[in-house]
Amino acid sequence: MSHLGKFKIAWMVGIIVLFVVSFGLNTEAKMSIEKQPFGKTPDGTAVDLYTLTNDNGMVVKIMNYGGTVTSLIVPDRNGKMGDVVLGYDNLDGYLKNNPYFGSIIGRYANRIAKGRFVLNGVEYKLAQNNGENHLHGGIKGFDKVVWNAKEVKTGNGVGVELSYLSKDGEEGYPGNLSVTVTYILTNNNELKINYLATTDKDTVVNLTHHSYFNLAGAGEGDILGHELMINADKFTPVDKTLIPTGELRSVKGTPMDFTQPTAIGARINQEDEQLIFGKGYDHNWVLNIVEGALTRVARVYEPKTGRVMEVFTTEPGMQFYSGNFLDGTITGKGGKVYYQRYGFCLETQHFPDSPNKPQFPSTVLKPGQTYRTTTVYQFSTK
Repeated sequence: MSHLGKFKIAWMVGIIVLFVVSFGLNTEAKMSIEKQPFGKTPDGTAVDLYTLTNDNGMVVKIMNYGGTVTSLIVPDRNGKMGDVVLGYDNLDGYLKNNPYFGSIIGRYANRIAKGRFVLNGVEYKLAQNNGENHLHGGIKGFDKVVWNAKEVKTGNGVGVELSYLSKDGEEGYPGNLSVTVTYILTNNNELKINYLATTDKDTVVNLTHHSYFNLAGAGEGDILGHELMINADKFTPVDKTLIPTGELRSVKGTPMDFTQPTAIGARINQEDEQLIFGKGYDHNWVLNIVEGALTRVARVYEPKTGRVMEVFTTEPGMQFYSGNFLDGTITGKGGKVYYQRYGFCLETQHFPDSPNKPQFPSTVLKPGQTYRTTTVYQFSTK
């Protein structure tokens, strides 16, 4: 090759390099949404999986069956990416044996005593699917339906808008409830969840998100060394069936005090009545929030990886569940077995059994009103 030919090649390479530098064309992750088939339900309904990626390489995967977060991949302090939510590799696992991994919970999250409540003088009877109580919307709650889905793009994020019409009488609840839940992954490494609902008849509604987190990585041991802070001075003590007594009790001097960062396992085995009832932590905290304002209510730090998760919400309560009923019978993603306390949940919500506790913040929704709440899970490292 002549010197002129070599010069031309070098010149062209230089132009390409300049173009790449000038226009930011590189191999780093860029904000994107991808949709792919994820199987079918037993009745033949197609299920899709949406993969959200932000500019930092954080990835969230959400399927429209149950509005379920199947994967949440974030960096550790060394930049190594890891999946920090429990779940399954395929749809079949979620269909057969799912303790609400990553799901949207409704129409009423948490427990309603004896599966009954009275509204406007009428008694409504619900499924008793948790001993004598009603749990997480019943036999076929929002975690077991296929939601309509559409992609969403904002200036600082990508997401999925999920919608579902829960018909009057479904699982025993009154009113046609129109629900929209929008997941947004932002470039601030936040998973933002916006909930919205309207009804044509007086009803009760309480929605939440039910990911099981392990900041060391899904299946990478128990969560007892995670350090947890909950911004709450009170909690709602429960009876032996995990129904709130109606009292708002101070956390001071109890194993429920997470006002300062404390290892989850530090007091979990104490001979405390509440811990015995819950077989660990399975309680609602009364959050210190400004009504209607998005407030930081929890912070979790995992010392080995340096991963940090902060929770912000507009809700008045949060159920902290320490994975007590995981028992080694579930084989999850990558063939890893999930044993007791291999994951924890921070479920922002209204209080359990509120329809039967008039002293608790109301969960009644009336025609013309809009149920609207927001929760954010933000990830960082230290």
